[in-house]
Amino acid sequence: MLQDTLEQGQARTDAALDRLIPQETQHPVSIHKAMRHSVFAGGKRLRPVLCIEAGRMVAGSVPPKIEELGAALEMLHTYSLIHDDLPALDNDDLRRGRPTCHKVFGDAIAILAGDALQTLAYETLARLECPAESRVRMIEEIAHGTGTLDGMIGGQVVDLEAEHTQPTAEMLEYIHRAKTAALITASLVSGGLYAGAKDREVKRLRGFGKSIGLAFQIVDDVLDVTQTSEQLGKTAGKDTAAQKVTYPALFGVDQSVRKADALVSTAFTELEGFGERAESLKQLARYLVERKK
Repeated sequence: MLQDTLEQGQARTDAALDRLIPQETQHPVSIHKAMRHSVFAGGKRLRPVLCIEAGRMVAGSVPPKIEELGAALEMLHTYSLIHDDLPALDNDDLRRGRPTCHKVFGDAIAILAGDALQTLAYETLARLECPAESRVRMIEEIAHGTGTLDGMIGGQVVDLEAEHTQPTAEMLEYIHRAKTAALITASLVSGGLYAGAKDREVKRLRGFGKSIGLAFQIVDDVLDVTQTSEQLGKTAGKDTAAQKVTYPALFGVDQSVRKADALVSTAFTELEGFGERAESLKQLARYLVERKK
């Protein structure tokens, strides 16, 4: 069932992305080639899948055209990866098993490709076929999750500034909750809002997202020190080389894994009121901590 959920969600999202992102032959071709190079590099589409499954749980079935919301979330995630990989930030050559955007197209086009994906994401969100009030709430939720106040950009800034410093547990948790968990949470909440979630359901989705988002990043940290670049599809050991703040560096691998497992257990309690409809999200949460790449 989990494999079906992942494959169907990926297929829905990829079809929407292919419709929404201009083709490589569309003028100016360089920017569209760069955008599609990074978007179609084989990502797991976890944020769109979580969004779709949150919508399914709330509505009882997959809401029509929710994959366009998922596509917008994937554009935002990919834009952050393109910029993260740049020489001025993480300076990485490999992403999703392929050369990073700036290695293929140069720094200038890579910066603009990230900008373009962010812009197109919000254009897509503005055109979603759902009640206007829901659309505005989703845009606010996603913008906050990618912004500077407890959002992705704020987390990236603190992550950069924390390199080569003595980390604290509080700093580490802030970085992970802002840099990674915030967009995962926004994906779940926006999927619920698209499906017409009530305030109490939104609150439960938010709590679930905060826990599994942090667990996801902890596992990412563990994989960076336990897997090879070939297994991960990105450069292994980069966090250690850059002296980044990570859970394994502070707590060790075993304790980090136990922390991730505990967070998933906490997340499950948030979904108790949804009964059997929550099963696919629970399976996805388990997958996030049991994955090997």
